[in-house]
Amino acid sequence: MSDQTRPSRTAAVIPAAGKGVRLGPGAPKALRTLSGTPMLVHAVRAMAASRAVSLVVVVAPPDDVAGVKNVLAEHAMSDRTEVLVVAGGDTRQESVRLGLDALPEDIDIVLVHDAARPLVPVDTVDGVIEAVRDGAQAVVPALPLADTVNEVGPAEKGEPEPVVATPERARLRAVQTPQGFDRDTLVRAHHIVRPDGEGATDCAGMVERLGGPVVVVPGHEEAFKVTRPLDLVLAEAVLARRRANDGF
Repeated sequence: MSDQTRPSRTAAVIPAAGKGVRLGPGAPKALRTLSGTPMLVHAVRAMAASRAVSLVVVVAPPDDVAGVKNVLAEHAMSDRTEVLVVAGGDTRQESVRLGLDALPEDIDIVLVHDAARPLVPVDTVDGVIEAVRDGAQAVVPALPLADTVNEVGPAEKGEPEPVVATPERARLRAVQTPQGFDRDTLVRAHHIVRPDGEGATDCAGMVERLGGPVVVVPGHEEAFKVTRPLDLVLAEAVLARRRANDGF
């Protein structure tokens, strides 16, 4: 089968090597539980819920690959989706690159998803994949901002921060994951953009630094990032609503 006729395959890379210190003491963030199930398991299931995703690569802390494998083995996963666990690096960027290195050659579309966004709906995942299939090199799901945003300047010690600009809110978006990429575009970004210096806060930002086009598709309010203790409370409430409404 030629490259022109073979169907594209999609894989998701989930960097899960971070400590998540803002959640307070305890297990690494990805292994904190929601309704008794680790967030990482919820995140893997969210990716596997898409019929387009045939492989999920979990990038684990270098010293706990076996532990992460055991956690995933203890929870039921989709039979149609392969799950692979590899060791991560010292930074998110390095961990994603290591996840990319583990992909088989026939993967054409790559999703990069935060383990700390365990509740992203499958429609959002599918929307990102569809946009890449339609020709976009880099795609991010995002939501309009509800709050006004101020840019602030440096403040004298003990003084309030001065506002230096107020961007037009209608043109701003809060970016979520999974972010989707043409594989060649993402690999090139990871080869060229240095992990030190200014860097980039996400993979789409790396593509943007290279001058590549990044497009936005609708995100979802349930794809929020679990960062602080209050986010855990909100995530539990979302799961409770899903169980009540959908038997999830």
